[in-house]
Amino acid sequence: MVTVRIDPHKHVHVAVAVDAGGRQISKPMIVNNDTLLITALVKWIRSIAGDMPVTWAIEDGRGFARRLADGLLLAGHEVVWVPSRLTAAHRKLHAATGAKSDPVDAAAAAHAAIATPGLDRHRIDERVRELRVLVDYRADLIKRRTMVINQLKAQLHVWLNHTPGDLARPKGLASLTALLEPAPLGTHVRKALADMITEIADLNQRVRDLDGTIRELVTPLAPALLEITGISHISAAVLIAEIGDITRFSSSAKLARYTGCAPIPVYSSDKERHRLHRGGNRRLNSVLYTAAIVQKRWHPDAQALLARHEPTKGSRGARRILQRHLIDVIHRAMTTDQASWKHHITRYEHTA
Repeated sequence: MVTVRIDPHKHVHVAVAVDAGGRQISKPMIVNNDTLLITALVKWIRSIAGDMPVTWAIEDGRGFARRLADGLLLAGHEVVWVPSRLTAAHRKLHAATGAKSDPVDAAAAAHAAIATPGLDRHRIDERVRELRVLVDYRADLIKRRTMVINQLKAQLHVWLNHTPGDLARPKGLASLTALLEPAPLGTHVRKALADMITEIADLNQRVRDLDGTIRELVTPLAPALLEITGISHISAAVLIAEIGDITRFSSSAKLARYTGCAPIPVYSSDKERHRLHRGGNRRLNSVLYTAAIVQKRWHPDAQALLARHEPTKGSRGARRILQRHLIDVIHRAMTTDQASWKHHITRYEHTA
């Protein structure tokens, strides 16, 4: 058996192949990240491994790593995700003085994949992948809209006490346009400001259109998830897009660790305490933070939980406890929802 670890980057990927004993069996392969990527990788590994089974190990992540994993899986290969902490541990174990480089990282992840046979295998659910693309595209539109709004505010000096969200609504844009009508502005300045307002209006419409599309896709996929107070259609879409197959988290505690909501135990002077976990998936952590704030305002049980813990943990500590509790609720809801997915979602998974 051959295990190949790939260290993905924007322009090139670095691949290292090791045998079942963890010994490197070829020089690192550096391949361009282009349309011939999968073809080049498969041709390279077949020249080394022949007909032996091959497992591709990729460090857990999004972006280039996920697109690469999709391509390899659709080409008929097995792909596993290697957590970053395992890569770091094996890099310290196998690399001289814990050295860090692309080939070293690739080899460390391959060793981690060999030493941990139960790693999560990559799967593709077509509608989950569709949601992932739409959610990422919506996030990019929001960033672009915020940038243009901030540029407009910097030029005007009349809207500085308002948030970017005020101009994300038609009423705010109409009010701003009315303020500019009598203003003594030059022709070119007025045109530049009008172009910014037009661009903001266009981005607003595109975001609203995406929201409608996402709502249509999420509603049949997450009925139980949407019943949770504080989980909107957009939040549910982010949860599904980032988590994918909920069964890869056998317990809510593992999901809590993945989202950065599991407190980390710290021992000092024979006293056990816990500190905030600043790692994990920050997009999911943001969704949970928003849900906790909404529940703090509207949900009686959440308000009772916060009131019980605030005297000892403070407001922030109590909110983090609520977020950890929400993980349990979300894990149960997503497990219930996903039980029906197999009836109407095409799933791609390599089978040996």
